[in-house]
Amino acid sequence: MAAPRSLTRRALLDAGWTDRRLAAAVADGRLHKPRPNAYLPLGVPADTIDACAVGGRLTCASELARRGVFVLERSDLHVHLHENRRHPPTLARAVRRHWDRLRRTPPPGATSVEAFDAVLQAIRCQPPRAAVATLDSALHLGILHPDDLDELFRHLPRRHAILRKLADPRAESGPETLVRLILRSLGATFDVQVRIRGVGRVDFVVDGWLIVECDSEAFHSTWEDQRRDRRRDQAAAALGYATYRPIAEDILWRPEEVRAALAGLLCSRSRGRRR
Repeated sequence: MAAPRSLTRRALLDAGWTDRRLAAAVADGRLHKPRPNAYLPLGVPADTIDACAVGGRLTCASELARRGVFVLERSDLHVHLHENRRHPPTLARAVRRHWDRLRRTPPPGATSVEAFDAVLQAIRCQPPRAAVATLDSALHLGILHPDDLDELFRHLPRRHAILRKLADPRAESGPETLVRLILRSLGATFDVQVRIRGVGRVDFVVDGWLIVECDSEAFHSTWEDQRRDRRRDQAAAALGYATYRPIAEDILWRPEEVRAALAGLLCSRSRGRRR
């Protein structure tokens, strides 16, 4: 998803605008003027306008969220600033400022850093599990290419090297990555994206008997969705599978409860085998 470009007064005048037309377009909302000599078209996201207002570019979690990549926390605005811009204007919202050297040069007028730099900054900026989920999402969506991984991790502190081994671009959502990491921490044996005849594709099959399906915040279930899911669970039960469906809210913000539920299910099966 290409970032909108910021245009200068001179560029717009060269394109046939006049100062009077520019002033009228800003006044009636057809153009945004977030700072002097910077104009943005109608429909630009609020985060982009705010980043431009402080003289920077959208980066890190904010830029990845704009591109549809999973990030855990989206409330703060992440802005990349030129190293000489140490005292930018303030906004009436939390802003996290980045002065890291960019590894990819954005085109003139770009209001966002390139995807490579946004991923690089987001890995440093988030907790490890969230960073893995972001990496999975960027790879799955094709925003980051597997060939970029060597360079990406060369620019990260050595302590982040383990994250590369945990990445899996097959994950289709952030919650799916986070559940996979929980299953790893439990020492469970599992397969991902498994097709079961009569059921369809499921997120995980754990120890050969437990289906785990991860809810995603991107999809809000209707009653028809719930009916379909319950019938899938029923078809799976007829084949001897049990199904656990943690909701996204718990996966993201109460992972210890999801871990306890998975541990309890796996432990109960283990006890049953010993009887």
